[in-house]
Amino acid sequence: MFSLKHSVSVCLVLAYAYSVPTPAADAAAGAEKAAMCVGCHGPNGKSSNPQWPNLAAQQPDYMAAQLKAFKSGARKNPMMQSMAANLSDQDIENLAAYFAAQPAAKAGGDTALAKTGAEKAGTCLHCHGAQGQGITQIPRLAGQHPGYLEAQLKHFKEGSRQGGPMQGMASALSDDDIKALSAYFGSL
Repeated sequence: MFSLKHSVSVCLVLAYAYSVPTPAADAAAGAEKAAMCVGCHGPNGKSSNPQWPNLAAQQPDYMAAQLKAFKSGARKNPMMQSMAANLSDQDIENLAAYFAAQPAAKAGGDTALAKTGAEKAGTCLHCHGAQGQGITQIPRLAGQHPGYLEAQLKHFKEGSRQGGPMQGMASALSDDDIKALSAYFGSL
């Protein structure tokens, strides 16, 4: 049995532990760490390769959550899992702050297909923001490479990528819908 004195001590230790502020994200420190990201995600998070996502202007909460998911193995990608494995939580917050502060990219895409996608995007915009800019832990889609978005929507549809309501949302999309929506968000 614990004594009253011991219980008070435990409470004081726990109160202190939960009251210690976590360090704020440091975008400058994130810029230094981002050197390892440039090979795939491009300078300032603007990837020139359509198979890798643009990180510029991405929601910091979303980016941090994804890096933590790669680190823990909850999100599968051998390359990203190895890149995230040695990142501290502070490194992750710093990287997220750095990339969030970069000017947004515009990936482009088929303009005719983007018009069709604009007509279908209403459901997506409810969660991803009126301009596809993302909201907290919901990612920015605007300016993302259409090829990357298409691949991710297909992964959600087939179940190889998990993520909240996205399996249900993607399962209702045809391949033509996926292409059109990807072109639309890439054009923003």
